[in-house]
Amino acid sequence: MNKLTTIESHFLQQQKLYPEVNHEVTDLLHDVAFAAKLVRREVVRAGLADILGLAGTTNVQGEEVKKLDLFANEKIISAIGQHGRFALMGSEENDSVIVPPKNDTGNYVLLFDPLDGSSNIDVNVSVGTIFSIYRIKSDDPGKASLDDCLQKGAEQIAAGYVIYGSSVVMVYTTGHGVHGFTYDPTIGEFLLSHENIVTPERGKYYSANEGSWHEFNEGTKRFLDYLKEEDKATGRPYSTRYIGSFVADFHRNLLTGGVFIYPATKKHKNGKLRLMYEANPMAFICEQAGGRATDGERRILDIQPEELHQRTPLYIGSKHDVLIAEEFEQGKR
Repeated sequence: MNKLTTIESHFLQQQKLYPEVNHEVTDLLHDVAFAAKLVRREVVRAGLADILGLAGTTNVQGEEVKKLDLFANEKIISAIGQHGRFALMGSEENDSVIVPPKNDTGNYVLLFDPLDGSSNIDVNVSVGTIFSIYRIKSDDPGKASLDDCLQKGAEQIAAGYVIYGSSVVMVYTTGHGVHGFTYDPTIGEFLLSHENIVTPERGKYYSANEGSWHEFNEGTKRFLDYLKEEDKATGRPYSTRYIGSFVADFHRNLLTGGVFIYPATKKHKNGKLRLMYEANPMAFICEQAGGRATDGERRILDIQPEELHQRTPLYIGSKHDVLIAEEFEQGKR
């Protein structure tokens, strides 16, 4: 019989191996896993509950908010924000930082996208939760401010995502490799299913919204043309796989190899994905798995954020493929 490793057992193991992964950090990750169970419970029964469709509001980015967006956002804030472990929280769905109860005892910041890909929830496409954890810079947690949230991605102490699909999988890193857990609803536990994930150096898939082709710059177009050319030596042409749910596209490419691109366009000159809630946590995971993440010019994790809802172009995935994408974007090819 195969040995079953619960997420709690795994965290205890990590604490023994890496002193900086202390009980505070693993408690935070436990909180996220608990919140994910609450969100998962509603996602899998969304068609039965009055939780599909639009909520009739827009978020800070001017996007229409789904009912399940609001539910996921509220559940994560209430499940995680009550324990006094976070000084501040930031959500893609909230205009400004969230000050949770007992924040004066918290030494950390949580930034999260409660339900990435929610525009697809009505048609049963995989969606996910993305999260990012930082240690505050302030000496006094009660005086933590927006500046404590605006840290470079390289300063993350943990990041991860939960994908709600044919199974529910939580993937995380604390800077010591990438590990994945699959939720077993029969026992209510996340069990280790993907230990030390390493993404292939060269992929076979590319993920891009080619419906925006006319908005792409010439470098992006040349890169996509390159991926479609036939060349057996480099494994081309690549196959297109674009779900439109960032978590789902990233998860597939992480495991099987590939590149996800959401470039700057004529309409969105700064890109469309959020640096703090999407690009940074996924870049941390990707690099820990041996991949690469840039905005076409700079390493994502080196970008100094200037605002909470900052956007960025993103090229992320297998190292070789992202390097080639950068060469096209920078006019070197």
